[in-house]
Amino acid sequence: MEIVTEKDSDYNDLEKMSLREVLVNINNEDKSVPLAVEKAIPQIEKLAAITSEKMKEGGRLFYIGAGTSGRLGILDASECPPTFGVPFDWVIGIIAGGDSAIRKAVEFAEDDAEQAWLDLQEYEIDSSDVVVGIAASGTTPYVIGGLKKANENGIVTGCIVCNSGSPVAAAAQYPVEVVVGPEFLSGSTRMKSGTAQKLVLNMLTTSVMIQLGRVKGNKMVDMQLTNNKLYSRGVRIIMKETGTDEQTASDLLEKYGNVRKAIEAIVRA
Repeated sequence: MEIVTEKDSDYNDLEKMSLREVLVNINNEDKSVPLAVEKAIPQIEKLAAITSEKMKEGGRLFYIGAGTSGRLGILDASECPPTFGVPFDWVIGIIAGGDSAIRKAVEFAEDDAEQAWLDLQEYEIDSSDVVVGIAASGTTPYVIGGLKKANENGIVTGCIVCNSGSPVAAAAQYPVEVVVGPEFLSGSTRMKSGTAQKLVLNMLTTSVMIQLGRVKGNKMVDMQLTNNKLYSRGVRIIMKETGTDEQTASDLLEKYGNVRKAIEAIVRA
């Protein structure tokens, strides 16, 4: 395989560029990312379809990754409960090196091909679940080992990588390959590769949650009301969906603590 993510940048002498030149050139590179994601939509669709199917049957979605990739998986997983009102154990992000690696790199954690499966076993993972490996290079032993063991145990596997024909993609039943090319800063996959992975994660969980009925119209009717901004948004949603006044909407939201339930109460009345 050609490891495009490790190729030299198309730009040189970055330290000699003006600040404006650095910013413009980074932005120019970033513009190519959505186009690369677009090419991978057929792959994303297959992964989203099987994930929806398994989760409708009671399965969970697991992400495994190292470094930036692992952190992005944890970010996406952590945002599903407040956005869609799902339990915290529906989407689970696991990073090589454990939770301490979220903030500080853990040396050589990504090189342990056995640890991901051990980490997954702590959640009593089984064949009803889905495991998605996230690795920009597509060569991370932690992810490869986890996917292979998941396959051996009859668990659906997918991946999000930024090179073609990688070992991670070979180990995944539903690979997603988004080839964004060399980074502006050579090898810094937190840049375009990380952006591509975040876009795919957004697409994956949002489309899956829509399939699971966690959205009404275009509204987050199951969101957790954890602050005043979200509470006010909930009131506005109820008003728009039912035509009721602000006070009534607020009273119902206070009573039921959930936008969907408040709307349903008005519909039943």
